[in-house]
Amino acid sequence: MSKHAVAPAEVAAPPRATGTPVDAGDAGYSKDLKHRHVNMIAIGGAIGTGLFLGAGGRLHTAGPALALAYLVCGVFAFFVVRALGELVLYRPSSGSFVSYAREFLGEKGAYVAGWMYFLNWSTTGIADITAIALYTHYWSLFTSVPQWLLALIALTVVLAVNLISVKIFGEMEFWFAIVKVATLVGFMLIGIFLLATRHDVGGSTPGPGVIADHGGVFPHGLMPVVLVMQGVIFAYAALELVGVAAGETSEPERVVPRAVNSIMWRVGLFYVGSVVLLALLLPGSAYSAGESPFVTVLSRIGVPAAGDVMNLVVLTAAMSSLNSGLYSTGRILRSMAMAGSAPRFTARMNRSQVPYGGILLTCAVCVLGVVLNYLVPGQAFEIVLNVASLGIISTWVIIMVCHLVFVRRAAAGLVARPAFRLKGSPVTEIATIAFLLVCLGMMGNDPEVGRRTLLLIPVIAVLLAGGWFGVRRRVSRAAGGEPGDLTK
Repeated sequence: MSKHAVAPAEVAAPPRATGTPVDAGDAGYSKDLKHRHVNMIAIGGAIGTGLFLGAGGRLHTAGPALALAYLVCGVFAFFVVRALGELVLYRPSSGSFVSYAREFLGEKGAYVAGWMYFLNWSTTGIADITAIALYTHYWSLFTSVPQWLLALIALTVVLAVNLISVKIFGEMEFWFAIVKVATLVGFMLIGIFLLATRHDVGGSTPGPGVIADHGGVFPHGLMPVVLVMQGVIFAYAALELVGVAAGETSEPERVVPRAVNSIMWRVGLFYVGSVVLLALLLPGSAYSAGESPFVTVLSRIGVPAAGDVMNLVVLTAAMSSLNSGLYSTGRILRSMAMAGSAPRFTARMNRSQVPYGGILLTCAVCVLGVVLNYLVPGQAFEIVLNVASLGIISTWVIIMVCHLVFVRRAAAGLVARPAFRLKGSPVTEIATIAFLLVCLGMMGNDPEVGRRTLLLIPVIAVLLAGGWFGVRRRVSRAAGGEPGDLTK
């Protein structure tokens, strides 16, 4: 047995079509995710705290034009997921875009893609457990419990769920998504009723007049709308989970196109529709960053316990994000470990066919978040959130670069494109990459946090370069001396 192997069943290559490369990290999974699981993972990825909590501050800053920002960012997010969906149908892989980066960009590309994604989710996990602790403190019953202890309890619960089986993970995400969707649908029905009956909301009559009487669609001009784009992009983070989950479903060719195509109308309905409703019910100045915009509206019309209900939903969204982060990084790290670019123990799987090594590594980083919650409970959330944005933007850029190379190889007759495709290549990919880089650059407009985050880019680059020199020999041995060749 090779020193990189952990068990014969883990390194045996799965069956493959003639001429199609195989990622050794795909072997050994149970394929227990059902269509409803993947479908709800797609929904859950599109709906999170970015809408339930973040939309309030953005409405205050940008006004009703925030709906336009969500629409524009949603279109580019859809392009990314559509490109990933095409790659999934070409070759389903639990390693997802890391596996595709290995095939189309070489081992260096896979190494960067994997560790930047790990950076994204490990720091997002810290933000999630911090948010869970903060939201739990909302109820007086938990006020006396230390923030770090609540964070540790949340991490322990979600870790246990991930280690049991992928089916349990899928069920948990399914019900998390049901809670989020039901909440949004319920609010939208209430909002439509208020509009239709012109019911008083906080002393004003809802309708187009609310927008017209408070500065119009762009009450503060165009620039605030442009500046909120980078925050809106982060709200869509986790949509790429569809590609990772596809590696553990038995029918990716049927499940993935439906899940990907449904993302667009969900974005339109839930994000854009909700923001339009919020703008029609109250002026942007009525919303604030410190309160969910849904709570703002419901409290103005006297709905009892609106804050309690919405706090529970936001808590659910944070738990869902933490759950997804542990799941996805476990699969990504296993793919990397089998190629030699991640620690060997992250390739290990338990009897339930769960890659527990990678999950535990991510969890270990999240434990640092428990320490942060102990040392600086008031700053832990902001410290890590902007670092996570670097990870998600780089991940999406790498997905589009992989798709560009894939299409080029297809044009040369080296690979076959599936019928499910991203339209408009190469213009679509180039426009998406340019948009994402502009959003990254706009972080520099925030002198407090954004500029400091951008200064981390050269630090991360140095760490990645140093890490590569540490693993390159192992990567070369794992690939049979030819990095990037998945068939070896």
